[in-house]
Order: sequence, then C-alpha cells, then structure tokens
Amino acid sequence: MKIIPSALLFCLLFLISCRQIPAQETRWIDDIVPDSKLDNPDFKICNTDEQIIQYFNDGNGIQYQGGKPIIDSLFFNNFHSVRVNQSGFIRIRFVVNCFGETGRFRLLGSDLNYQPYQFTSKITEQLMQITKSMDGWQPKIWKGMKVDYYQYLVFKIENGKLTHILP
Repeated sequence: MKIIPSALLFCLLFLISCRQIPAQETRWIDDIVPDSKLDNPDFKICNTDEQIIQYFNDGNGIQYQGGKPIIDSLFFNNFHSVRVNQSGFIRIRFVVNCFGETGRFRLLGSDLNYQPYQFTSKITEQLMQITKSMDGWQPKIWKGMKVDYYQYLVFKIENGKLTHILP
C-alpha cells in the first residue's frame, strides 16, 4: 500500500518538473525588444523586428562616415576619465534603421573576467550620451534593399579611463 502513494508522489513531482517553459520573446540572443520606458517613441524601424540583421551580416563591417578612426576620435576626445577603481567592458547595443537613424539603446557592463558589473553612472552616462549623439551611421543594403541592423560598440575601461573601443 505504501508503494502506490510513493509512486503517485513521484509521478506528480515528475509532471510538475516537466512544465513547459515559455518561449523567448526574441529570435536570437541580443535581439532588442522595444521598451516604451527606455526607447524614444519617435524612433521607427523600416521593416519588422524579424528582419533586423546583425551589422556583420553583409560582410562590410562597421559602416560609419569616416570609419573606425572617426568613432575612436569621437570617444577619446569627448570622454572624460573618472577617478574610480573600476575596470571592465561596457557594451552599448542599438538599432540603426534604413535611414541611418539610431534607437533602442541598451547597455551591459562586465568586469575584466566577463562577469556582470555595474559601472558608475559618471562613466556609463558619458558613453551613452556620445553614442546617442553619433549621426554618421550609414544604412545597410541587403539583397538590394535598405535594411535595419543591430550595431554595438564595446568600450574597455581601466581604472575609470577609456582605453579601447571595439569593433
């Protein structure tokens, strides 16, 4: 008689542990889901969220007027080091639409061991402000059509000083 209640309990626990996990809201890791609390309501994409490509999908790399040297000079000339003992990486990811306009900015910080890390706002707000002010993004052409794409910039910070910008 004790076997039946134990078996029943086991089956019940097994069924509970097999509950269906809801599907992700995005197609790929790092897709940026619109968020009315974070995003500029005036920013519009030209196609659908499912059609936003990664910046490297066309093989042309980063497309900014003047290229990477201009991006580097924008940040190195406008970022002011902060006297803090904070080092790691800050990634700002965003969407460039088919008109070269940007929106849906998201920021992620990690320490030098790639563990989640929150930097002081004295660093992150500067990087975000400079990134949002960039107006030289070029539309991408994919299969003969202008498309929206995801772009990111990664900043290496060492003791509050900007030392590298990727890609």
